Amino acid sequence: MGTLYKRAGSKNWMMAMTVNGRQVCKSAHTSNKRLADQLLSRWETEVFEGRFHLPTSAPPPFAKWADEFLAKVTHPNTRKRYGSSVGKLKAAFTGVRLSDISGERIEEYKDGRLAEGTEPATINHDLRVLRRMMRLAERKRLIPRNPFLDVDFLKQRNLRTPHIVTFEEEEKILAVAPPFLRALVILILETGMRSHREALALVWDAIDFANNSVRVRESKTRAGIRNMPLTAKMQN
Repeated sequence: MGTLYKRAGSKNWMMAMTVNGRQVCKSAHTSNKRLADQLLSRWETEVFEGRFHLPTSAPPPFAKWADEFLAKVTHPNTRKRYGSSVGKLKAAFTGVRLSDISGERIEEYKDGRLAEGTEPATINHDLRVLRRMMRLAERKRLIPRNPFLDVDFLKQRNLRTPHIVTFEEEEKILAVAPPFLRALVILILETGMRSHREALALVWDAIDFANNSVRVRESKTRAGIRNMPLTAKMQN
C-alpha cells in the first residue's frame, strides 16, 4: 500500500510506495487530496500489474543530460536552434538533478522568463525543447514520469496572416528584378520554395527537362524533399 504526505512548505501531495524493496516517492502534482488518492490508487494498480518500471537509481544532473541530448541532434541548424534554449535551461536548473525537474520548477522557469520580458513564443520554444528532453529521459527510464503532463504552454499573440503575392504584384517584382536574380525570383514565385535551403541549393542536374520537373533535394523538413512541375513561365 502506498501513502500520501506533504513536504514542508509544499502545497502538493507526495506519494510514497515500496517497489521491489525500494521506497519510491513522487509528486502527485495536486493539492487536492481526493485527486491525490485517485492518482495513488492508479499507481498502486500499475505496480501490481507490473506496468511501473523503476528509474535508474542515480539520474544524471540536468546539465549533463542536456549536453548529451544536444550532442545527439544531428541536423546542424536544429542543433543551433536547440542550443540557445538548452543554454537558458541549464542556467535555470544549475545543480538540479534530472529527476528533480518537476511541473512546479517548470512553472517557475516560465514565470522567471516572463519577468525578464521574454516573449511567450520564445519561452514556448524553450519548453518544447525541454519537453522533448524529458520525454526521452522517461523513455530511457531516467525519470519515472514526464513532468510536462502538468505543464501548459503560454498563450501567444495571434501571428500575422501571411501575405500571398498577387499576379499584379508578381509582375511588378519581375519588372524591377535585376537580370541575374530574375530566374531565382521566378522559381520562388512559381513554386513557393524556401529561398536559402531549397532554391539556392539547386544544381542543374536537379532539373528534369524531359519530364518538366525539378527535384528539391534539400529542405527544412523531410516532407520538403519533393518533385515539383516546371511551369511554362519557368521554362521560358
